[in-house]
Amino acid sequence: MILKTVVTNFVRMKMIFISIIASLALSTCGSGRSEAAAVASVDSFVEIDAADMADDPKVVVEWDKTVHDFGDVSVSDGPLTCSFTLTNKGPEAIAIFEVVSSCGCTGVDFPKTKIEPGQSAKISATYKNEDGPTAFDKTLTVYISGIRRPVILRLRGVVHPKKQSLSQLYSPERLGDLGFKTRQFSTGNLKQGLSVSETANVANLGKKPLNVTFTDVSPQLKVSVSPNPVPAGKTAQIAFTVNSDPSLYGLNVYKATPVLNGVPAAGSIEVATWTQENFALWSREAVEKGAIPAFEMSTVSIGTVKAGAKLSASFPLTNNGKSVLHIFKADPDSPALAAESLPDIGPKGKGKLVFTLDTSSLPEGDNVIMITLTTNSPQRPLINLFVTCVVG
Repeated sequence: MILKTVVTNFVRMKMIFISIIASLALSTCGSGRSEAAAVASVDSFVEIDAADMADDPKVVVEWDKTVHDFGDVSVSDGPLTCSFTLTNKGPEAIAIFEVVSSCGCTGVDFPKTKIEPGQSAKISATYKNEDGPTAFDKTLTVYISGIRRPVILRLRGVVHPKKQSLSQLYSPERLGDLGFKTRQFSTGNLKQGLSVSETANVANLGKKPLNVTFTDVSPQLKVSVSPNPVPAGKTAQIAFTVNSDPSLYGLNVYKATPVLNGVPAAGSIEVATWTQENFALWSREAVEKGAIPAFEMSTVSIGTVKAGAKLSASFPLTNNGKSVLHIFKADPDSPALAAESLPDIGPKGKGKLVFTLDTSSLPEGDNVIMITLTTNSPQRPLINLFVTCVVG
């Protein structure tokens, strides 16, 4: 039974891969197109083709990790190799259809045979390290039988011209003996009903082991350090997991205060996450009848204003969908702008979003403020609007 499923789906998937793999490698190495865009196009293409293929509940795959951080390396280190191990925890055999690298600079090798229940398999990847001093973040898109959406694995690191000391690398954001490159982290996007994780490196810049715990942790955040205690003069990995909260959408920042050998640090770390609706949990009918916001304009230009002036900016819109449009949250990228009115708009209804602009905190000259709306529209879950003005 599993072989028939694997072969049938393998043929369907191959039809897709033939048309995209070559262009994927070319478009992400030496061109203007980003890796993120390339990966997104693969994900979207496969998802549309496989819309009626639900995940097989019998397929349970466990990974030892989904991110490998090489940390700080040098040009002279040459090619960098790592591996990811998956274990088949389900009752039936599975197979890896394909593993697509986001860039020709990253080679990949994976088993082409069945993975029986209880067995493990290893995906090996090598970053060529030929691009000189740079930060890199490459992805491997893994397609597995019985799982509709691919699994994304990441390889990342920072290549330096030459070796650097821990104090050079981790002193910019130091809390006691615990060194950070930054204390502001991001996990990217989070879908409701799910969780999202991220890792980073920290360093013990002291001369004795450092036990790291955390206090004043936001309820949605879990954070840990490994190994713990962190050996003197060594690095460790700090891991974050943010769990979705039905009451929180849009941009949210979660905090935690490190406790170092029993003493709370004089500062905290911040983890930013953007939470969206999870339309995968919606029925097909609900998605098809979803709200469709259409704005008359995406930019409101206020013109020249005096410093300290308070003004309004309005965005008229129509809901062309068959369900009520609800805007969960509006996130301006400047505290000078605040939402005044974000009404629900019924099917085929009209309305307007109103924002208040306080120019007292804006610098003289041209100002562009972006507003990101998080909505319940399957077609437009995130919408960017802009307010411009000249303070003078």
